[in-house]
Amino acid sequence: MPRLALLALFSLSLGMPGLAYAKEKFQQPGPVHLDQKGEKWARESLKKMSLEQKIGQMFMIWARAQFLNLDAPEYIALRDTMRKYHIGGFGLTVNFEDGFLYKNEPLEAATLVNQLQRDSEFPLIFAADFERGLGFRLNEVTSFPHAMAFGATGNVDYARESARITAQESRAIGVQWNWFPDADVNSNPLNPIINTRSFGEDPKQVSNMVVAYIEGAHQYGMLTTAKHFPGHGDTDIDSHLAVPSIKGDKAHLERVELPPFRAAIKAGVDAVMVAHLAVPALDPDPNHVASISPAIVTGLLKQQMGFNGLVITDALTMAGLTKLFPEGGSAGAGRAAVEAVKAGNDVLLIPSDLDGSYHGLLQAVRNGEIPESRIDESVLKILRAKASVGLNKATQVDINAINRIVAKPASLDTAEEIADEAITLVRDNHQVLPLKATPKGTNIGQNAYQPAAEDRNRTLVLIFSDDSRSDAGRVLEHQVKMRIPEAKAMYIDARNPAGLTQPVMDAVEQAQAVIAAVYLTPQGGAQTNRIALPNAPAAILQSVLRGAPDKTVVVAMGNPYLAAQLPEVKTYLCTFSDAQVSELSAVKAMFGEIPMSGRLPVSIPNVANRGAGLGGPSPMSSRGPNE
Repeated sequence: MPRLALLALFSLSLGMPGLAYAKEKFQQPGPVHLDQKGEKWARESLKKMSLEQKIGQMFMIWARAQFLNLDAPEYIALRDTMRKYHIGGFGLTVNFEDGFLYKNEPLEAATLVNQLQRDSEFPLIFAADFERGLGFRLNEVTSFPHAMAFGATGNVDYARESARITAQESRAIGVQWNWFPDADVNSNPLNPIINTRSFGEDPKQVSNMVVAYIEGAHQYGMLTTAKHFPGHGDTDIDSHLAVPSIKGDKAHLERVELPPFRAAIKAGVDAVMVAHLAVPALDPDPNHVASISPAIVTGLLKQQMGFNGLVITDALTMAGLTKLFPEGGSAGAGRAAVEAVKAGNDVLLIPSDLDGSYHGLLQAVRNGEIPESRIDESVLKILRAKASVGLNKATQVDINAINRIVAKPASLDTAEEIADEAITLVRDNHQVLPLKATPKGTNIGQNAYQPAAEDRNRTLVLIFSDDSRSDAGRVLEHQVKMRIPEAKAMYIDARNPAGLTQPVMDAVEQAQAVIAAVYLTPQGGAQTNRIALPNAPAAILQSVLRGAPDKTVVVAMGNPYLAAQLPEVKTYLCTFSDAQVSELSAVKAMFGEIPMSGRLPVSIPNVANRGAGLGGPSPMSSRGPNE
């Protein structure tokens, strides 16, 4: 062949990748569905597995969404762990340190997921706690407010649409399973760990929201999880730190805790996550929490409630479980894994000691304590779940498609609309709101000799948060200053109140209006069970309210029950979330740019009942999924 012809063919091959390289097959997400080919693949795969491989399929460990060179020690360690223990899947998360989440980008997450899939002997399933969409763990994605904000809107269509968007974006980066929706009924105002993660305190509304979320997620290929069975809403202890207890009798459980789980099962939820909490009415054994209770997992969930899907433990590292195994280390981890499987769990999430858990379970099968048929039962369900989202056909995602799917303007608009509709005005003295923006074109601060406090429109923004170094309040401050450039902001946390008390009170005295934004949301794994402001910041806020109640608006950026701690508050609004989109909505509401049409999805003791709200018209009860 002439040289020019060869060059032409080579050039053509560069423009047509299929001629130069075998085209990589990518996942093609569709509705969640297990077809005959998927069933056949699951059964044949199970037959090919050794006992060691089957045991490994039942474990999920963390994979942190970050860029890793393939020769980096961190990646090699993760890959070798996956292969050594035949890991069945990963929970996708990010690094967490000193109260800070170090979020990364969707492209980094997808790149890591693809590489782990390439290096695995069997298709991996990736799951995540995308409770607020991908924004719960990643940057530059669609971020929704907390579940309770959805309850405040009273609109189940929002739950369905957020699930669709989350499913599309999740599948784009290679995550097939969301550990959501939260089916807990937050009936206890002192709950430090569920709180705004719940849709509310009404079992019917929670059920409707849960069902709608499952329907939306399934439409775009996302597996769902109802958690935290049999209900974590009536507790006042964080199960990350200790063993909480549900003290209600069976009638209470049937009336309040269980209806959302029954609704989820009827709607076809793929998995149920079992909590590490004591439920004496269901299992009086003091050495049992729900996650290791045969009576609760097998007896109630599987047999009585008829659930045939995946049963997954909450993280096995949580103190609510580990405190029951004082031997600790490998022995304690192994025993916990064995008891969890004997109780009826299929997937063991984040073991405290992977080697101990894996070998403890392997030994229990080898010595006859657990029949291998019991392991086969769980692994077949896991393989079926993988096939139902197409992992038997392809494991890679198309990196080039991410910027067409993730963070679409329409998706961002939907998140903002939900946050807007959730804003709830609980108290109003009609003296603060709406705030007035500085007229456009007004010169601000032209007089170099005039202190900021003397400016024409004096507005003070007080940001109360866990840590003033965090992002909490930054969007709110920016949005206020876009409307009132001369507004002053002060950040207050438990580390700095001693030196701030007098400056804050001086600024309050000079201000015409005070915004006190309180960022108080449940923090899984926090060091203390916290539902209220720490003493020192709380004292400052109470001083502000005693000294200037008529010109202060308190904005609960999260926990709505905060008002019970502040009897002096006269103007009070709730966003039910500290998400940045909720910060934007709060500012728009305070300046009268949107109506505050939300209604409380929970009751605030001595303040307001569920359904309260002083804003525009909004139906309290959510419509059912078929209404």
